[in-house]
Amino acid sequence: MTVIRVEVPASARTGYEIRVDPGGLDRLADVCAAAPAHRYAVIADSHVAQLYGRRALSALETGGLDAAMFSFPAGEWNKSAAQWADLCSELMGEGFGRDSVVIALGGGVTGDLAGFVASTYMRGVPVIQVPTTLLSMVDSSVGGKTGIDAGQVKNAIGTLHHPAAVLVDPELLSTLPKYQRVSGIAEAVKVAAIRDAEFFDWISDRSVALESGDLEATTALIERSVRSKAEVVVADPEERGLRAILNFGHTFGHALESLSGFAVLHGEAVAAGMRMEARLGESLGVTTPGVGEILDEVLARCGFPEILEPPLDVDELLERARPDKKARGGALRWVLLSELGAVALAQDGEFTHEIPAEVCRDPLSDALRIAFEAADSTA
Repeated sequence: MTVIRVEVPASARTGYEIRVDPGGLDRLADVCAAAPAHRYAVIADSHVAQLYGRRALSALETGGLDAAMFSFPAGEWNKSAAQWADLCSELMGEGFGRDSVVIALGGGVTGDLAGFVASTYMRGVPVIQVPTTLLSMVDSSVGGKTGIDAGQVKNAIGTLHHPAAVLVDPELLSTLPKYQRVSGIAEAVKVAAIRDAEFFDWISDRSVALESGDLEATTALIERSVRSKAEVVVADPEERGLRAILNFGHTFGHALESLSGFAVLHGEAVAAGMRMEARLGESLGVTTPGVGEILDEVLARCGFPEILEPPLDVDELLERARPDKKARGGALRWVLLSELGAVALAQDGEFTHEIPAEVCRDPLSDALRIAFEAADSTA
């Protein structure tokens, strides 16, 4: 078992531990020592509840803890205000009070939704994150972001509510469909691309093992990703500066998710976003030439499909990106690389670059053209 400590500064609620523990779901009660409670509410979507709900409750009961399961229909479209309200009402109906703890058992949708429930229920109760997808293990379960979607905008409403603990059990990935497991690799590639060139090379060297789901390689990927993200979170727990670099690939990625009606998985969208934003940086003379091509090659070896297929309308993508949380004064802000392993600072010293739509339209069009040509040449 590996334990990674996230020492959140005093301005936030508390520090917490991330346990990377194969088979750890059966030791869930031990993790709950970080958040003693009268009762525990396990929140999972309908799919995960069927797979792991009974096992999670059994682990808690074996540890002498009182727990109940609350489920909601699976799917990104259910990360909504209606589901948030329903879950809060169910908790209230079952008599859960302020001395309760929420356990978010599931992928990114569950982590965001259950975390938002925890942050608002009775003005806030602790949450323990137990991610079950690779994407949530390497990214969304760490850092305290919670939220629900609104008006086709992802995480438009949310809070920063750091977990009391995070339990990562890589063995849970054995029931995950390959396309979903592969999707999670994108967030690890992102972390490497923005701050750790050696880690990027490590992923490249082990791409075949990662694509095939090798447990040892995947566990190491999780540990390295979580350590790197935790360092950023500790430095900027309230997302006021450095933490913006974690959004590399997300401005375009979120727009693509929205445009697809969330048919494109988050990891697939982020992979496409990194490819596009790397080429946007190259077009603007910010990113070292060739970075986009290297990203293409590594992502392809990790099993990502090429989803940038024409026609994609740049104006429509920019319109979908307009509500992005990094935008200021109506201008989009993009995270751009200087080279693999490093983010380029903007002229104003910020970690994001303000590029008005009329300025980035042509570079994005060029980036799309280059991406399409690259896809055709490898088809």
